[in-house]
Amino acid sequence: MELPFAESYRIKMVEPVRRSTRAEREQWIKEASYNLFNLKSEYVFVDLLTDSGTGAMSDRQWSSMMLGDESYAGASSFYKFKQSVREITGFEYVIPTHQGRAAENVLFSVLVKEGDLIPGNSHFDTTKGHIEFRKARAVDCTIDEAFDTTCIHPFKGNIDLSKLEKVLAGNKDKIPFIIITITCNSSGGQPVSIENIKAVKLLADQYGKKIIMDSARFAENAYFIKVREEGYKDKTIREIVREMFSYADAITMSAKKDAIVNIGGFIAMREKELYSKSSVFEIMYEGFLTYGGLAGRDLNAIAQGLYEGTEFDYLETRVRQVEYLGNKLLEYGVPIQQPIGGHAIFVDAKRFLPHVRKEEYIAQTLAVNLYIEAGVRGVEIGALMADRDPVTRENRYPELELMRLAIPRRVYTNNHMDLVAVALKNIWDRRSTIKHGFRIVREAPIMRHFTAEFEKI
Repeated sequence: MELPFAESYRIKMVEPVRRSTRAEREQWIKEASYNLFNLKSEYVFVDLLTDSGTGAMSDRQWSSMMLGDESYAGASSFYKFKQSVREITGFEYVIPTHQGRAAENVLFSVLVKEGDLIPGNSHFDTTKGHIEFRKARAVDCTIDEAFDTTCIHPFKGNIDLSKLEKVLAGNKDKIPFIIITITCNSSGGQPVSIENIKAVKLLADQYGKKIIMDSARFAENAYFIKVREEGYKDKTIREIVREMFSYADAITMSAKKDAIVNIGGFIAMREKELYSKSSVFEIMYEGFLTYGGLAGRDLNAIAQGLYEGTEFDYLETRVRQVEYLGNKLLEYGVPIQQPIGGHAIFVDAKRFLPHVRKEEYIAQTLAVNLYIEAGVRGVEIGALMADRDPVTRENRYPELELMRLAIPRRVYTNNHMDLVAVALKNIWDRRSTIKHGFRIVREAPIMRHFTAEFEKI
């Protein structure tokens, strides 16, 4: 008999969480103006809002933190961090930042100017926010298969080469770089193939453009290449990572994902000139070049986490848990983005609640109902996050309207996944009773989903 799959770790410490009542949750979400970001963490039983900074660090990471060098300049922790980044990614120049969006802020301050176009594969919220804040525009060139949640395609994060070439050919002087997000969060945690990355690189070279990779989940992307792409099953994760990054000029990284830490990020690049220009903004926004807004102990944790996050056994355990939840939901008939991605399950809210109007924020409606049902906190990836058009100020309605259930690394057991699945099944069984969603009563001018307030319709 084949042995069942088991996690590649043992649990050393636990954190108690409180079970709440339905009546309590109804009151709490109302007081939070129906925005899940506004909930106190102790009001949440299973927190799947994000996998960013919410993972459980290993004993080796905690040990490394005790050796943190807190010197303002030239700390040994920086050099340990720098060596780890260089070894894993292959990039010569490294700049630490306090998180991924800070890395975008520093790099985009150098590269993006008003009127620019930034083509890529379904830019995530902070990426698009930093682009639009600079009065530039993000152009989505993701393959069409990504927008059909029933379509089985191994690399739904891929860039459509014809879409990309059309943008490049018509706007050559307005495009500073092409961005590739690995894995592609907004399309459902979907990977990008090496074949596609190489083809994008050929186009980029043809038009003289840089390639920047948003690399928050680069190790998970490498895992999918290993198990799905021909010619890579015998490659190690780190070998695949080095090849992926060999086609890029620079990367931004939120270490809070695949480096499995609570805070931190970085920029890595090849060119000394780009490093020098970025260094000016780094010192202005983040701090000196050898700490970048981080304590030495955090730099040590990242250095260790990068090694752990690129081990196959760890990645297999991580992705298998996501698949476990996704397969449970498929058994119950709940519509999700397929194939199952690397860090989260993305429930297709349009197919789940087809009778709720798009103007009433379908995925937000589903997320609120899931919280009330079982104290499970997910997040909307749809019209709310798509924000308003910066010129017309009209709501944008993306093709995908998703509720994301992001699984923190090494935090929950499959019993928690069973609870999430049953909670969604209960809502699925009574979905026809959910007639209306919400309207916004207050919103910020950009990235509104973090702080928007709602009322029931």
